[in-house]
Amino acid sequence: MTARSDSCAPERRQGKVTFVGAGPGAADLLTFRAARAIAEADVVIWAASLVHPDVLQHARADAEIIDSARLPMEGVLPVYERAAREGLRVARIHSGDPALWGALQEQLDRCRELGLRIEVVPGVSAFSAVAAIVQRELTIPEVAQSVILTRLGGGKTPMPPGEEVREFARHGTTMAVFLSAARSGQLQDELLAGGYHPDTPVVVAYQATWPDELVLRCTVGTLEQTVKAHKLWKHTLFLVGPALAAGGTRSHLYHPGHFHTYRRADREARRRLRQARTEGAPG
Repeated sequence: MTARSDSCAPERRQGKVTFVGAGPGAADLLTFRAARAIAEADVVIWAASLVHPDVLQHARADAEIIDSARLPMEGVLPVYERAAREGLRVARIHSGDPALWGALQEQLDRCRELGLRIEVVPGVSAFSAVAAIVQRELTIPEVAQSVILTRLGGGKTPMPPGEEVREFARHGTTMAVFLSAARSGQLQDELLAGGYHPDTPVVVAYQATWPDELVLRCTVGTLEQTVKAHKLWKHTLFLVGPALAAGGTRSHLYHPGHFHTYRRADREARRRLRQARTEGAPG
């Protein structure tokens, strides 16, 4: 019997880590791609403190499940090292979207150093989930055409210079403020200092899309009172801005006077649209 040639030996599979956005909570808000990544994983890492356990229904029965809630980065890195060594597929589940406050970049850097293949699967962010819950568009024509995603300074991670809530508030547009319920008085003061009127509408959402979801409406002037009355702390998001109560305007996108590659404009409607733009332009 002849020895098997090394050239005929099966090539070892390269390890892979997929960072999966689990969305705000409800397991049925996972994307198909996210569910597939979890189902294909040999190891699933998730944080019980942030991710709903229902997402684990997609994992294989023989998959290794690791709760990272009590682990620092140094507790997760050995799993990535083992994946690189043994050719394992790892699904690292992040709450919301991995691109926002997910400590993602430092993990990506380490995985690249280890020679692992990497994939990032986006997830539904809490701010868009809350907008859907209250059935509001965050960008209303003539009211707000921008959305600022931010958090309050003074937390565990320092804010860079110039990124204070009061400075963002000067724009008067829609804001989504994360990770700030523990300092609701400071948040209210900064929103007011930045120029929001006390009557500006606010949506306060706790555990959005979870079974114990709580969504409240208040104003900038009553924000602190509302948060403290309900003893809210973690897992709370704020949507702020006039767009949350605005109506009566119309987007040009579906206006009969607007044209694009697939639709011709109605001539008279386009004339009226141009006239309205001219009359509304600053002098």
